[in-house]
Amino acid sequence: MSVQTTAEIVLVDYGLGNLRSAARGLERAGAEVTVSDDPAAFESADGVVLPGVGAFAEGMENAEPVRDALVETAESGTPLFGICLGMQMLLTSSEESKRDGQGDAEGLDLIPGTNLRFREGQKVPHMGWNELSVQRDHPLVGGVDGEYAYFVHSYYAEPDDPNAVVATTDYGIEFPAVIADERGTVFGTQFHPEKSGETGLRILRNFVDLCAER
Repeated sequence: MSVQTTAEIVLVDYGLGNLRSAARGLERAGAEVTVSDDPAAFESADGVVLPGVGAFAEGMENAEPVRDALVETAESGTPLFGICLGMQMLLTSSEESKRDGQGDAEGLDLIPGTNLRFREGQKVPHMGWNELSVQRDHPLVGGVDGEYAYFVHSYYAEPDDPNAVVATTDYGIEFPAVIADERGTVFGTQFHPEKSGETGLRILRNFVDLCAER
């Protein structure tokens, strides 16, 4: 039986996203998905997803043509969902750009904070299934406390405001797995929901439901 479409979602195409699997996951969750780099498409969407695989500085450089549109999306209250690198790009900066000799690459600064590299003694990239520990209520994480999600990354978010942390996981240290801004309409997951089985599908359905309520 097919899933009823409940929201129109734009998946941002800026050259670094895992578009095919992300689109498929969103469609399974009931979304009508448009893959686009057209800011006009963001304006009419019920929600926008910023995927991402790769380096922070490259991501910000590639996303520069749609940077203003992403900020406007956030300011309008339209749900903006960053996945993996896309989540890291929601923050202010990253140690990755300095480490790679790329200077101070500026993130979107929608959730103030920085991205830190795992320290010595922690194998990078962190790759595999980790348990989610929900720290506070947010529509995205309904029904996933104690479930497992799939991570692949070498950097993790450290928001300036501890209340921005929605869920955590542990990899030698406890770090944020899900973050959100104060209004709760800009948020992201460090893990890949589209690769996280039923847990990921639940999160994507939560996102689609949130968008449909607007």
